[in-house]
Amino acid sequence: MKLTRALILTMFFLSILFHANVSAQDYTQWNLPEGATARLGKGTITGDIQYSPDGSLLAVPSSIGVWLYDADTHQEISLLVGHTAQISVIAFSANGNTLAAGSTDGTIQLWNPRTGEQKASPRGHNRGRITSLVFSPLSQIDLLVSGGSDKTIRLWGASTGNYITTLMGHTGSVTSVAFSPDGLMLASGGGHKDNTIRLWKAKDNFRIVATSLIGHEYGVTSVAFSPDGRMLATGSTDDTIRLWDPYTGEHKTTLTEHTQGVTSVAFSPDGQTLASAGSDETIRLWDPATETLKITLAGHTSWEASVAFSPDGRTLASAGDDQMIQFWDYVVFQHKSTITGHTFPVNEIAFAPDGQIFASVDDGKAIHLWAADTGHLQDTLKGHGGRVFSVAFSPDGATLASGGGWGDTAIRLWDVHTGQPKVPITSHKYGVESIMFSPDGSTLASGSWDSTARLWDADTGEHKVTLRAGANVYTVAFSPDSRTLASGGQGNAIHLWDVERGEHLASLEEHTRLVDAVAFSSDGGTLASGSWDNTVRLWNIQTGQSYVTLMGHTSRVKSVLFFPDGKTLASGSWDDTIRLWDTQTGQLQATLTGHTAGVNTLALSRYGGTLASGSEDGTILLWEFTPIEPEIIVDVNGDGVVNIQDLVLVASHLGEAGLSPADVNGDGVVNIQDLVLVASRLGDS
Repeated sequence: MKLTRALILTMFFLSILFHANVSAQDYTQWNLPEGATARLGKGTITGDIQYSPDGSLLAVPSSIGVWLYDADTHQEISLLVGHTAQISVIAFSANGNTLAAGSTDGTIQLWNPRTGEQKASPRGHNRGRITSLVFSPLSQIDLLVSGGSDKTIRLWGASTGNYITTLMGHTGSVTSVAFSPDGLMLASGGGHKDNTIRLWKAKDNFRIVATSLIGHEYGVTSVAFSPDGRMLATGSTDDTIRLWDPYTGEHKTTLTEHTQGVTSVAFSPDGQTLASAGSDETIRLWDPATETLKITLAGHTSWEASVAFSPDGRTLASAGDDQMIQFWDYVVFQHKSTITGHTFPVNEIAFAPDGQIFASVDDGKAIHLWAADTGHLQDTLKGHGGRVFSVAFSPDGATLASGGGWGDTAIRLWDVHTGQPKVPITSHKYGVESIMFSPDGSTLASGSWDSTARLWDADTGEHKVTLRAGANVYTVAFSPDSRTLASGGQGNAIHLWDVERGEHLASLEEHTRLVDAVAFSSDGGTLASGSWDNTVRLWNIQTGQSYVTLMGHTSRVKSVLFFPDGKTLASGSWDDTIRLWDTQTGQLQATLTGHTAGVNTLALSRYGGTLASGSEDGTILLWEFTPIEPEIIVDVNGDGVVNIQDLVLVASHLGEAGLSPADVNGDGVVNIQDLVLVASRLGDS
């Protein structure tokens, strides 16, 4: 059955709203956007983690919402969603009845963490992100304080979200705010080019008098009061921690063991230990009384990290950009356990030709193989030394190719069945942004930041030819007949190349900014391109002219693909949306929303039944469509009758991959199934 526009617009909705007794294994179904059937990955960790005051919950801010974990079992309890952008900071009220979450879009939302009920949405920061949140430590004081990248501190009613007043004085982003234990003093840290700590003393019904502490050479990232309120610790991108007397403003000492910026500081409940996290991938525990280092904990492999002590003081939790949450026994200073499942930005997705699995690559140096029907992770392939940007299956599904960048410029080939690596290809000078097998399976193409596209023998890995594009190549695509390669990149133009001769055929030059995506239609007559100029263009390959410009995206278009019938085109953009277009009229058919950050990649399963989208938010969303049933043509030679000649024709092409009349069932390879189909219809006219 053909995929019609009506069927596209009637995708079924399987979103399951979370309730308290849903099992942990079902979190892939929690709070799905309309039209999506599953979410793979928990999203990226985007801010400092927090324990609830009673120690029962651990809250983790992420790109898709706030995750709540059971602090003892580490099982997922809930996902609080509502922001349309990534969560940047969270805070619990003193009684634990309210959780505040601030977002990169400048909004704040208040939740009941036990029921998931949204209580209020304070609004007032003019622009930018919410960088810090703190409640008054006194339950009887109904006060929430927020700091923003707009250089202001704002005070709100903690229960109502009502705006109270604005504190001004910082000359840079307000990166951190903290109350003294008695609630009578507020400390705030200023970011880049501000570099100061300001102390705001509550007097006369919270009229504020400010004092500045100067000493850090670069931005302040974190501020924390000791439990007795007599000491203030501040961390900075200048690689140091400074200890201050908050009442006199006296600088007491500077702790200098971190070799790269300090990202988070926190005191233990008994005040005997100060924990710090740094961009040097370490967590350090200090004795604040003697101003000496106790121990260094190594476990994270990321630049940014945060630390939090459990209220009972027995556990130190840390979370980092490596998407790991680590738990440490504070008594004996040993690692206890790890929470996994938070995920890196997804750079590319590719379905295997049989549609049973798909691969995704991300900033985490690994390739993940997923079952297409269940969404379960099947395998993880590791071998790249840096971020992985591109991935592609060979037409026979036996080989997977991946391309890396930022520390690993190799193209790696993998045996799909065993998961074992083959000999890597290492000729590119810089990162490999795009990779693709030709439909006939003979050639592998790669596009790189070294301003070249290269063609390789898909079987041996031998270099065939270098195509010099004159600018960084971000995308490559083969025509269905494998004879033409399209490449796009930084020069704003799309280049067409003769694959066999390695010659430049034409340049398509109507985009006004760089080209991030190209794709051929199934008949090879149309090329689609997506650009940083926020448009999608459809090109007639014969004339070299674009015949329609698809406008509507409000940010760069990162991915384009045709549905199998050629009548619908999908585009993914950094405006966080996926758009479906009628390729004949240029009309927008539908907009799929649900990602909270840019859409980097789109991939279709066999016959177009499942669309997978990968995003900067670290998740993959699966969207279901009515698949196109392949047209079975058993009269292979087209002479009007199914006979022995058709069988011979199929037999003569056994093992070939790509487009071929002998591929009767349209699965991308000529095999015994095609012979069986022809044999079952012998004698038909």
